[in-house]
Parts: sequence; structure tokens; C-alpha cells
Amino acid sequence: MDVQIEESWKPLLQPEFDKDYFRTLTDFVRQEYRTQTIYPPGRLIFNAFNLCPFSQVKVVIIGQDPYHGPGQAHGLCFSVNDGIPFPPSLVNIFKEIKNDIGTEPPATGNLTRWARQGVLLLNATLTVRAHQAGSHQGHGWETFTDSVIRLLADRKEHLVFILWGAYAQRKGAFIDRSKHLVLTSAHPSPLSAYNGFFGNRHFSKTNEYLKAHGMTEIVW
Repeated sequence: MDVQIEESWKPLLQPEFDKDYFRTLTDFVRQEYRTQTIYPPGRLIFNAFNLCPFSQVKVVIIGQDPYHGPGQAHGLCFSVNDGIPFPPSLVNIFKEIKNDIGTEPPATGNLTRWARQGVLLLNATLTVRAHQAGSHQGHGWETFTDSVIRLLADRKEHLVFILWGAYAQRKGAFIDRSKHLVLTSAHPSPLSAYNGFFGNRHFSKTNEYLKAHGMTEIVW
């Protein structure tokens, strides 16, 4: 199957694209876009990959599924388009950045600037029906994104994997902690942020690790 994705990812992920589950997933997603309102726009399904080539990945943040409100999702986990109000989890992410490294919250919740610095903002499920959280779970996206995480963990060294909440932690359970830095805490959602997300210092810890391994720090 010929999937439109950034060129460095294509040969690495082609074995997944050729599997039966991915063909079934593609049929499902195409039918959903034809008959329902689906986010993000189709051209942005693989935006996380297109903005962050394989060779440039330094940090992986794992989310669950895209925002399901109008104009929010654009293919990067936790990120919203310019001009869209910040969702509660993103508000808390920016609060922790300020508390951790002193950077004031930006004017936009668009995290493209992170992606261009080597942060892969990967949702476990890459599409969702409007106003129906989790509606595209269980159709194959999780199998695909598991294979992406495994590919990164196996083929690269000294990545930082940021796993917020039990779902992301289960998804990254197999990552070799002797080869990569794996940072875990509660999810930034208002339901759990005070149970260990605030004060996790993941942003400074990420930069300390990158610097220690000769890589450029992220401008959060």
C-alpha cells in the first residue's frame, strides 16, 4: 500500500503498511471520512511524522487519541491549531513548563515548533469521530503506533520517551530503560495533574539528558 508519509519514514514503516490489519484499518478510515466528520483533516493524519523525520527524532511524547472538537486536532498529540483555546491538559503542560524551567505560556497551543526540533508528538490512535472520544480505538491504529514505538526504541539510542498516564505507560512498557530515558508521571488532565504531573520536571530532565548525550536541547 502506498501511504503518503514523510520519505524517511516510508521504507521503515512499509512492512506495516503492507499488512492485512493496516489495509483493513485504511478501509475503515476511508469509509469514516466519507460518511462522518472525522478529525484531524485527512491530509494531517501523519502530521507528526511529516514534521519530524526519523533521523531527527530525539523525544517521543505519547498521547491517546486526537481532540474531537472542531478545529482542534492537527495530527500532533496535545497540540491545537493557532487561535484555538487551550484544552485543559495543554494548559497544565504549559504550567509545568513554567514551574520547571521558567518559560511563560505561549500565545498559541500549536506545538509544531516542538515537532520541528525533534519531538515526535504521537497519538496512539490517529483519527477520531467528531465529539466522540475514543471512537476510532480498536480498529488497528494502536497496532501501528506500537510498531512505530518499537522501531524507534530498537533502531535508535538515547531517546527520551515521555509517558503521561497509565495508558501511555502501558504502551511504552517494553522500552529498554538502559538504552533510552523513559519519564513517567500522572497525566496532565485536570483529573490527575495534581497526583504527580505537576512537579515531574520532565522538560528540564529531558534537556539534561539530551545535553549529556551531545544533543541540542529542546526550546520548550
